[in-house]
Amino acid sequence: MNKRIVVFCLATTLFFVFVHLAKAQQAKEVPLVGVLSNGSPRPTDTYVQLVEAFRHGLRDLGYVEGKNVLLEYRYAEGKLDRMPALVTELVQLKPAAIVLSSFVAIRAAKQATKTIPIVMILSVDPVAGGIVDSLARPGGNFTGLALLTRDLSAKRLELLTEVLQKKSRVAVLWDSDAPGPKIAFEEYTAAAPSMKLQLQSVEVRGPTPDFDAAFQAAAKGHAQALITIRNPLLARYMKQIATLAIKSRLPSMCEEAQYVESGCVMSYAASDPNRWQRAAIYVDKILKGRKPADLPIEQPTKFELVINLKAAKQIGLTIPPNVLARADKVIK
Repeated sequence: MNKRIVVFCLATTLFFVFVHLAKAQQAKEVPLVGVLSNGSPRPTDTYVQLVEAFRHGLRDLGYVEGKNVLLEYRYAEGKLDRMPALVTELVQLKPAAIVLSSFVAIRAAKQATKTIPIVMILSVDPVAGGIVDSLARPGGNFTGLALLTRDLSAKRLELLTEVLQKKSRVAVLWDSDAPGPKIAFEEYTAAAPSMKLQLQSVEVRGPTPDFDAAFQAAAKGHAQALITIRNPLLARYMKQIATLAIKSRLPSMCEEAQYVESGCVMSYAASDPNRWQRAAIYVDKILKGRKPADLPIEQPTKFELVINLKAAKQIGLTIPPNVLARADKVIK
């Protein structure tokens, strides 16, 4: 009898050990995905909706956070100098993939890992930036979505010429410490001569950019309009930039619709929430075994023209009817 009890206890113990091991093995198989946001986790932050769009994309594909996928977040708070360290933190976790949207972070990831798949949501040409070999066959461990900003830069300048008519001097506001805006500024510079526009470089630097001095420089240069090149640093100051542009009576063309919602006059860009949502498709393919090197980099095919009529009226600007008719969204 005692022998039977011992055997029963041993069998029961082994059963629970095997169950525990099976659960532990199952937990190990749940893939981990790293996500680096350029902003903060605060609900009012512009970038929160982008991370949520990515999570929504995963849910549409059948992923439930905490059940069949684990997400590890890092937040740069708009500080470019923090990004390399945050990328390193994510790499050390050995995730199945990492999602990045800053050129600074992407360059850091290129130095930090040759094996972990990186899904980019990029606003500059990754080929020109030296990240991938080609859009069709990226090679290495990078893939994702990217804007070829040369064509977009020309289109934004073209829209400005339609609105400005005889005005020709345009100030370009950009973060001169960041590599992405430098590429974008060069693209604007290349496109401007064909439209008989003169560009004035108005540079700011982090961590606390002096926008008052920047707009004073634009005024001294007799700027008649403003282009703002997007990046995490400037995104922290959308409202301030819009307010100063109105105070300076400068029609503003921006690279994100959020700037227009903050008070700038116009933007022409792809939908950022849509691009983040589509990034989930790349993560899904990687989790199912696809190699980043074989996944072509996607370019958006739809761009939105957003116009803030209220901001235009504040500076005495009349948007031509032919431009207004092409707007996808009008803020009144």
